[in-house]
Amino acid sequence: MNSDQRDGPGVVPARVIVLAAVAGVSYATFLLENLLSPKLDFLNGYVSELSAVDQPFHAVYSAGDLVTGVLSILVALETLRRLSRRPLATAGWAFLGLFGVCAIGDASFPLDCAPSLETWCALRERSGHVSFSHEFHSVTSSAVIVCGVAALLLLSLAARRYGWWPALARWGWLLALAESVLALGTLVAMYMGQWLGIVQRAQISVLCLGLLVIAWALYADWRDTVRGRRAAPGVMEEASR
Repeated sequence: MNSDQRDGPGVVPARVIVLAAVAGVSYATFLLENLLSPKLDFLNGYVSELSAVDQPFHAVYSAGDLVTGVLSILVALETLRRLSRRPLATAGWAFLGLFGVCAIGDASFPLDCAPSLETWCALRERSGHVSFSHEFHSVTSSAVIVCGVAALLLLSLAARRYGWWPALARWGWLLALAESVLALGTLVAMYMGQWLGIVQRAQISVLCLGLLVIAWALYADWRDTVRGRRAAPGVMEEASR
């Protein structure tokens, strides 16, 4: 076992773990669409259309992206400040922070309208008569996927390389692979003109799972550290006898 594997990554406060878990949950606001936005086509409609400014309850979906972005940045900053700065881990946490920035971008630059739901909106989009926010949303949405995949992959590689975070070592690379395959599936769905909605929802679900796996990995280290501290007085007492 090399020195990287012997040295632990360190532990973050419990509040950081809670922030990571909440980020994973808040990013799943699209699950409310059957209740709040039943008119949007689940199979073919863009997830981003839920937060289009002319749609009801758009603020709910934008708030989910905003909360996830802010919390992801806070988690990234805390982990970079408190945990060991091995190259792969540092890059992984940095990309988690960039994921958060892009998620805030999604919330800050919503679509004007829902192209799959409103014909006039689709015509305006094709003719280029939409706002900068509408056009730029595709950039932030793509960047979210890229940064999310990079964060999961790098953290998984760090976990395997340094002997840290068993949950990320086991599941991180699989989630990154699944997200990459779904990203390619999105391109195919766009070309075919169908199934885009369900593929996008699967993409977001994978990112939610990724945030929850990150939260669990951090929690496992925190839990083990707390147990070790509780056991330490008993060990010292036995040794003194």
